[in-house]
Amino acid sequence: MTLSVPAIMKTTAARLSALYLLLFAICAVLLVFYMTSLSARMLTGQTQDTINEEVLGLARAYQRGGLPLLVRVVEQRSRQPGANLYLIADANGQILTGNVQSLEPGVIEAEGWTTEPFSYRRFGEGELERQRNPVSDPNEPAQSEVQAEGEKGHNAIALVLRLPNQMIMLVGRDLGEPERFRAVIRRALMLALGMMGVGGLLIWFFVGRAALKRIDSVSEASRRIMGGDLSGRLPVTGAGDEFDRLSENLNSMLARIATLNEGLKQVSDNIAHDLKTPLTRLRNRAEATLSGKHNTSDYRQALEGTIAESDQLIKTFNAILMISRLEAGYSSESTTRVDLAAAVHDVVELYEPVAEEAGVTLEKTSVQGSFAVNGNRELIGQALSNIVDNAIKYSTDSTSRPTVRVTLERVGSEIRLAVSDNGQGIPDDVDRARVTERFVRLEKSRSQPGSGLGLSLAKAIVTFHNGRLELLPGNPGLSVVMSFPGREDR
Repeated sequence: MTLSVPAIMKTTAARLSALYLLLFAICAVLLVFYMTSLSARMLTGQTQDTINEEVLGLARAYQRGGLPLLVRVVEQRSRQPGANLYLIADANGQILTGNVQSLEPGVIEAEGWTTEPFSYRRFGEGELERQRNPVSDPNEPAQSEVQAEGEKGHNAIALVLRLPNQMIMLVGRDLGEPERFRAVIRRALMLALGMMGVGGLLIWFFVGRAALKRIDSVSEASRRIMGGDLSGRLPVTGAGDEFDRLSENLNSMLARIATLNEGLKQVSDNIAHDLKTPLTRLRNRAEATLSGKHNTSDYRQALEGTIAESDQLIKTFNAILMISRLEAGYSSESTTRVDLAAAVHDVVELYEPVAEEAGVTLEKTSVQGSFAVNGNRELIGQALSNIVDNAIKYSTDSTSRPTVRVTLERVGSEIRLAVSDNGQGIPDDVDRARVTERFVRLEKSRSQPGSGLGLSLAKAIVTFHNGRLELLPGNPGLSVVMSFPGREDR
């Protein structure tokens, strides 16, 4: 993907790279000036200390032997390799001895340290330059004369002193070495600045462009998703960085949205198919009642049947709404401590007459100890009621005495509530997985009453309580197990 420079600078990565590069440049420039000035001050201080030591030595020589000894010491020291600058002049500024041939005008007029570096030429440098660069025109002034008139040569600092006889003594030191050292530091720091700039560009090119490519891939996937392809997912490279964590979280969110949309689609389809029959039955009953002459009792019976059918439809709609709300993770029901043993006792006591009327033996195991969970007692009771009601209805076709058994036990940190029957069961694993879906009824004849929402509602309730619902073969029959995380009472 090719981007122009203005478009690139609109990206966060490019802006951060430019900001860091600018920050590095400012820091490097400040460092250059600081280190240069610091090194200059350090070398200047060392130079002044050296000059002060030289002056003290010359002062002792002057005290011992006067001007003759001072002149001899100056001549001796000025001839040594790498010597400092030495100069003795008369009161009029005429150079008498030393290793300085010419000075910048005005240097020896003021006593004390020179305020600024001055230019000078050492004794003998003019002759050497004339040998290297002979003057072709005899009327052209010699280089030494030009230098004497103030042309820049070497730079130095010096201490100017007036002797008691009004003669002038200058002791100085060349600044060539400090200036070379300062130039070396400046070049090194400028090189470091250049390397930081190149490094910043390389980091942007390799790291920033990689980040931009990943952002572009995320944007492309987002556009496909916004276009309606909810099966699309954001790319995950496996690097485990922030982009991967963001993509994984968004992919989980998209999977959740896809699940909710699929559930909504299933609800719509199921309502269109499974609620069409009772509505059609209501209409046909009303039409049959109005088609002939009937007495009051016939009309009353028809209205009572219509009300019963309407109540069943309302219950179905309430169950659908409850399932959708629980699957979405929202419920206005409050949760508290629930004793599952008490809930089992209440449901078994409620369904004993129903089971007795259907010729089914309803049993529950005697339980001891605490079976407390965090949840809503009404929702758990409704889920258990739905499962027990299904077990009673579908155990009547048992070849032996129909029996429904409710057991409660603790397994590790979980509490398992199981409802088992000895009916025909559900031998197929696929059917056991499908039966918890909305409006799914495996009974082809539909002779048993029901809407196919009982196990769906039970699964939604168990999932809402952070548990799981399992359908296991009973050999014979079916065992429906609800597993809840146990509550630790302290």
